[in-house]
Formats: sequence, C-alpha cells, structure tokens
Amino acid sequence: MVYQADEKRYESMKYNRTGNSGLLLPAISLGLWHSFGGVDPYENGRAMLRRAFDLGITHFDLANNYGPPAGSAEEMFGSILKTDFAPYRDELVISTKAGYYMWPGPYGEWGSKKYLISSLDQSLKRMGLDYVDIFYSHRPDPNTPLEETMGALDQIVRQGKALYVGISSYSPEQTAQAIKILNYLGTPLLIHQPKYSMLERLIENGLQDVLQENGVGSIAFCPLAQGLLTNKYLHGVPADSRAASSTGFLGKDEVTEDVITKVQKLNLLAQEREQNLAQMALAWVLRGGRVTSALIGASKVSQIEQNVAALNNLEFTNEELDKIDDILMS
Repeated sequence: MVYQADEKRYESMKYNRTGNSGLLLPAISLGLWHSFGGVDPYENGRAMLRRAFDLGITHFDLANNYGPPAGSAEEMFGSILKTDFAPYRDELVISTKAGYYMWPGPYGEWGSKKYLISSLDQSLKRMGLDYVDIFYSHRPDPNTPLEETMGALDQIVRQGKALYVGISSYSPEQTAQAIKILNYLGTPLLIHQPKYSMLERLIENGLQDVLQENGVGSIAFCPLAQGLLTNKYLHGVPADSRAASSTGFLGKDEVTEDVITKVQKLNLLAQEREQNLAQMALAWVLRGGRVTSALIGASKVSQIEQNVAALNNLEFTNEELDKIDDILMS
C-alpha cells in the first residue's frame, strides 16, 4: 500500500526556531540511534517513521555509526526515503554525523578533514541523498586542530553536501571557539546536540549560556536517559529493556536503587500533572524555551505517540520545578 502522509500532520506539533537561523525544528525529533539497525525488525522501524511524520515530526537524526551494524540505520532510512518519503523530502530535516569509529586505520574516526568528508560521502550513498540538512561533528577531537574540523564543516556546506552544520558533545569553551571559527569562515554554527535530561544536567554549567549568547540552537539527546525516565524502570530492570540488552548502551549498573527511588518520586509528580513520567521529562527539557528540540528514541509506535503528547502540557509552576530539584538532589 502506497504511503500517504496524514493531511493534518502539522496541526498539533510545535515548531521552534533554531537559534537565530531561519530553520524551524519540531519540539520533538526522532533519533535513529537504536531500533533502526540491521538487527531490528524493518517493518517496525518503517511503522515508527511513518507515524512520526504523521504526527508532525519532520526531523530525523542519524549518524554514520548508528545500527548495529554501523551504517545500517542510514541504509534503513534511505530505503524508507525511497519507498515512502520521496514525495516529502523537502518537508524533512535529515541530519547525520561523523566522529566515532567507522572503519579501520588512521582515517576512520575523530575529526580530520579526511575522515569527515569521506564519511559524509558514504552516508549520502547509504541514504540515497544529494545532501543532508544538518551535518555534525559528533565529538571533539583532542588531536586535530579545531580549525581543521570546522574548516571541513565549512567546506561541506560550500560543496552543497549539507545545508547547515552542528557539533555534539563539545564543552562550553570548545563550543565558543567553534562558533568563532565558523563565523569567520562564513558558515555559522546552527545547533549543538548535548546530552541533557533531569538526570544529566551538565549543559546548565555554561553551555546553554554560550549557545544563547551566540544565537545557536540546541537539540537534547537522551532526554529520557535511555528509558530511565519512563515507567519501564520503576521496579527494576525488565527483561525487554535496553539495560538488559547486549546491544544497548544502558548498563544494569546504571539502574541503581538510588536512581529508582528518584524515578519513583518523579513519577508521582508526573501523575499529579496528569502526565506519564516520560512526558514530564520531555516537558522539563523543553521548559523555558532554551532547548530547541528534544530528541527521542523509540522501539514501538505507541512510545512516539505518548512522547508527542508531552506537548499538551509544557508549563511548570515554580513549586513543581523546586520539587523536581529536591528529588534529584536528595
């Protein structure tokens, strides 16, 4: 059956301007880090992508190494682009990244111009695209001059292989320097992708200020702490969870008794707000408008539907915010 997007897909999604740019991103974006690789059921991934777009999620975030195996998430997404999303390409924001290990030898990871440009060429082939909307330096490289890494991003835009550039997991100081270099080159930094959730708040220690002062957007990855800030871990580690999976990035040792206690208290507050825990966690990340988009992952369609419903209640009272801080600091 030929896919036709829901005609009402833009009626309820909230779109936020990305820094000082002209690009609007959905408040909820979908990441393909997990559940879209070669080890995952293809039709389930396809159903999730279709439903996400029907709900107004226009931004799909990938990286060269997403899978497993590495590269398979881009291949899967490229297949869906061809069969389902081809008529809608200009309605989509597609991003990918390079920085982590992809192939053997000295040119297969980090931040050299050689690696970044070669990797993006491979990503474009896997997805069947002429360009991506956003290309990221996935992590800072301690051994490559930042001028070279940022120069590669600038070159990629000038070559027409990406419309915008971003960085991920850079410190406030590295970010400020990257912004300065890119401004000089004439390709301003569009967005930073930091790890951010109620359980991971490092970006509040300077990074958010750097981004706001320079008109750069942000998209938070792991806003649900890889599932910890959902109902899944309220009573420990279930057998079908990421923490129990050999291919997941959440270890059982991270699901401590202390974390579970905090999550249980947060869940009670979410219930008072008439939200589930995941919805409150997403609303918290988006509070105050400092984060452009929350980047969710999913393993089933219902999770995407529930996460998008977080947009129905994004407001917090000062009392609620104080309660959350008290729980997290206890």
